[in-house]
Formats: sequence, C-alpha cells, structure tokens
Amino acid sequence: ILKDELTLILNDSGAPYSHILIDCPPSLSLLTIMALVASDSLVVPLQAEFFALEGLTQLMKTIERIKNNLNPELSIRGILLTMYDRRNKLSGEVEKEARNYFKEKVYQTVVPRNVRLSEAPSHGVPVLIYDKTCPGSKSYFSFTEEFLNQDKPVESAA
Repeated sequence: ILKDELTLILNDSGAPYSHILIDCPPSLSLLTIMALVASDSLVVPLQAEFFALEGLTQLMKTIERIKNNLNPELSIRGILLTMYDRRNKLSGEVEKEARNYFKEKVYQTVVPRNVRLSEAPSHGVPVLIYDKTCPGSKSYFSFTEEFLNQDKPVESAA
C-alpha cells in the first residue's frame, strides 16, 4: 500500500518538480525497497572504503530483482564517491574499481572525508546550513551542478 501511495505522489503530473529526491538509509530496509520500486533512477553514494564495494554488490542484486519483478524502468543514474581521502590508497583503489565497472556513471565530483560533514547531524542541521563553505559542502554543491547538467542536451559541433 505504501509503495502505491509513494508511486502516486511521484507520478503526479501536476507536480512542479523536475526531480524528487528520496533520501534512504544505507540499508536495504522495506522503506528503501519501496522507494526503489517507486523511482525511475537512483544515485548511489559509495563510501571510498572496502566494505562499501561489498554492499554495492548486494545493492546491484537487489536492483536486478526489483527490475525483474516490480519496476523494469529502474536504473542507476550515477555513483557518488563519498568519504574520500586522497591521502588514503584505499580511496583511490575504490574509485578505480567503481570507474572500471560503472564507467561514466561515476560522477567526477567526489565528497571528501570532512569533519564538518560529520558534525552537522549532531547539531540537527544539514551541512549546507551548518557550514556552507567547508570542503564537504562545496563538493555537494558541485555534485548538484553535475547532477542537474546530466539532463541538459549535449550540443553538437556544427
């Protein structure tokens, strides 16, 4: 029932939105599954850590099951690398694996590991309100621009 209600809300043709974001927890709970069933596409935040790749494998299996049984239109719009530490070799390895497998679906923007990003939830506010000038906030602004530019048609050279 909740899946049907969510689908009705998202498919409301009178909605003045070009995008609706559903922020889901980093687990495959029932609410997350219903959000995937009701969505056209998803952006996967991928922590630049080893176990995140294993979690991504599980997510890919879940996406395939949803596509086969409940929502054939579901697709991965992009992968956003998060908690990225350029000083850490593992971050680079995770990025390389993601780019090798997902190719152009991996956004150029990466969200760095950042203390201000970690502090914001404990203050009950989004990081963009907590500290809009920190590297994490700047990365999210950059990601938003990259995300929205995906919809723009590519101009051909005449």
